Amino acid sequence: MYEQQLSKALAVEGLSQEEVLLALETPKDSKLGDISLPCFKFAKTLRQAPPMIAAKLLPYVEKLDFVDKVEVVGGYLNIFYSRRHIVGGLKAYAVDNEVVGTSKEGAGKTICLDYSSVNIAKPFHIGHLSTTVIGGALYRIFKHLGYNVVGINHLGDWGTQFGKLIVATRKWSSLEEVANNDEYFLTSLYVRYHKEAEEHPEMDDEARAWFKRIEDGEKEANAYFDVFKEVTMKAVSTIYDRLKIKFDSYAGESFYNDKMEPCLDILREKKLLVESDGAQVVNLDEYGMPPCLLVKADGATLYATRDIAAAYYRKQTYDFYKCLYVVAYQQNLHFKQLFQVLKLMDFAGKDDMEHVAYGMVSMEDGAMSTRSGRVVWLKDVLDKAVEKAEKIIEEKNPNIKDKKQIAESVGVGAVIFSALWNNRIKDIVFSFDKVLNFDGETSPYVQYTYARCLSALRKGGDIDFAAVDYSAIASDEAYEVAKSVLSFGDSVEQAAKLREPCMVSRHIVDLAEKFNRFYIDHRIVVDDAGTRNARLLLTQAVANTLKTGLSLLGIDAPNEM
Repeated sequence: MYEQQLSKALAVEGLSQEEVLLALETPKDSKLGDISLPCFKFAKTLRQAPPMIAAKLLPYVEKLDFVDKVEVVGGYLNIFYSRRHIVGGLKAYAVDNEVVGTSKEGAGKTICLDYSSVNIAKPFHIGHLSTTVIGGALYRIFKHLGYNVVGINHLGDWGTQFGKLIVATRKWSSLEEVANNDEYFLTSLYVRYHKEAEEHPEMDDEARAWFKRIEDGEKEANAYFDVFKEVTMKAVSTIYDRLKIKFDSYAGESFYNDKMEPCLDILREKKLLVESDGAQVVNLDEYGMPPCLLVKADGATLYATRDIAAAYYRKQTYDFYKCLYVVAYQQNLHFKQLFQVLKLMDFAGKDDMEHVAYGMVSMEDGAMSTRSGRVVWLKDVLDKAVEKAEKIIEEKNPNIKDKKQIAESVGVGAVIFSALWNNRIKDIVFSFDKVLNFDGETSPYVQYTYARCLSALRKGGDIDFAAVDYSAIASDEAYEVAKSVLSFGDSVEQAAKLREPCMVSRHIVDLAEKFNRFYIDHRIVVDDAGTRNARLLLTQAVANTLKTGLSLLGIDAPNEM
């Protein structure tokens, strides 16, 4: 929490603030200090033994007002914070929930965040969970740090799959039936099409012809296309509402139909676009990548063509500081090619593009496939989680008000948290048992701790901030809680810097664990006014921090559980 000030104070003796900041670490044993600076890595630069370096740096730290004492142990500079200074800083976190973990680092900077990007005519399945909730969490985290964030749902609303759906609809259904049905009905048509096409490959020619009619703006074809989009967007909007996801733009693939040619012209002018077997590509051999295909031999464009057009549009429209794509790591090559082509084009935002990759979700018995119908629908997962939550609440607190709303908050929160607990790049083997486990390092545990805080605050009454005895919350357990509260902002900043929402998830679980240890050993509502007000202040600061952390992840904090 004081790393910036420490690194600034220690930027002496030929050391930069950045290298000191990167070297600071938290000792595993609190007896060795609150934070430590290993001086071994500076020995070569300063040409001195690590213990000597630590001894020379000691005077620069011990004069800081938030430092209680400093010790040199071997090559380590061990720093102990002033407990009174730490607990005294809790008041701001207890008074105003809006300031918890905020900063102004993003002031004047715009981040375009491309995430979720659902495919029209396909329901939300569990494979869409990661991009949606990681993107949603990053959206809120960047907002919290003062950035202007543009959330973009780059809809998958173009391609021959729409021709396939038209063929399927005309063969086995009707436009009216599709319009009066849901996205699952559309998927059933899509699955049936692929099974039938295995026996009748000529159906693919018919599908391509129908898609060409969509491209040409033909009225009948686009009537089907519009219904497919309407049915899908109605369904996904319900899921987005449950996950607390919002977007500022739904400009998808079809939006860029008239914006690709100017980009292709730039490539032609720079002599970057070359012909290969009738297709047009950008050669990337010297960068260790296969050619980037932009126009097929039949004149059709591809994802890469549209992504180039989207990059230009976003830079022109939003003048972004960063443009982030929350897309599975299976698309690593696509984004490497895309970014390299943009650099060759001397695109204005060429150094500000970033692929925020995440791991894949598979079922316990193998990978999912929409074509074959082997999927786990996200709506079913959320419904089952809520159903289980309601049963648990019924057992533990049958008389609680708003039982169904609390179950929704707990169940949906558990699913979101399951995707935000680990580093995003980690693959997930989806298991109902794991996702619906309400014990251990989960959001229900954090939510329960928050509700416990509010219960104690209701019993304790209003806090008299003028009558707080800060020495009453300087015990080891309270001090650990206070440090966790005050370092929450550091975790939020790290989550933004590393594009890792799990930094927030893990922090609030750690805080909940520390508060519960304190709660078990120390009564909150006691007779002594100074002690009572101090412990209520600590409890309020914890409650505000837990609520903010859950909110950044897109999870509710129920007042009772």
